[in-house]
Amino acid sequence: MFADERMDQIVDIIVNSFFPMLKAGIAFTVPLTLVSFFLGLLLALLTALARISGIKLLDAIARFYVWVVRGTPLLVQLFIIFYGLPSIGITIGPLPSAIIGFTLSVGAYNSEIIRAAILSISKGQWEAAYSIGMGYPQALKRIILPQATRVSVPPLANSFISLVKDTSLAATITVTEMFRVAQQITATTYEPLVLYCLAGFIYLIFSTVLSNAQGQMEKRFDLYVTG
Repeated sequence: MFADERMDQIVDIIVNSFFPMLKAGIAFTVPLTLVSFFLGLLLALLTALARISGIKLLDAIARFYVWVVRGTPLLVQLFIIFYGLPSIGITIGPLPSAIIGFTLSVGAYNSEIIRAAILSISKGQWEAAYSIGMGYPQALKRIILPQATRVSVPPLANSFISLVKDTSLAATITVTEMFRVAQQITATTYEPLVLYCLAGFIYLIFSTVLSNAQGQMEKRFDLYVTG
């Protein structure tokens, strides 16, 4: 009898918690991921271009940024932005702090992906572009970046999926994304195992959908290149 009551209680908690957590995922986790990844890609491109520019100052700044961000935990970076900066008079809200932290992280890691993709394009492509009168910006925009994009799609897609999972760290700076909602429900139900497993299951759903989309995207790129 006790076991049946216990099972009914767990089922009720799962049913009552699933949609609030899913709603938080759609309302906060997904937008947070999209905005941070888009801004991070722009930062990554600028950083990669700075690294290959041949200008020592820009290269040094880009290297320092990548070194700092990749060498420190993302959680520490979020804490510095949200909890640390107010001590010097800079107060940033939870959601903007999360966006800044994730953007900086995405920019640092993906800059290496983009830089490697650009450098993988043969020098002959540059020479061919110059031979028909293109300048550096034109050659980069019309010849190099389109080819580098195809090379970088798989690792960038993996980075995007990783970011979806990393957004759970935003809960530590009070952003009410999916994992934060799981924590709040846990505080009233005292069922951490059930709710955290449920949160993990929803993240798994998101990751699976994105992984399938990644596979379709890669197939499209392969068909385009083959054709």
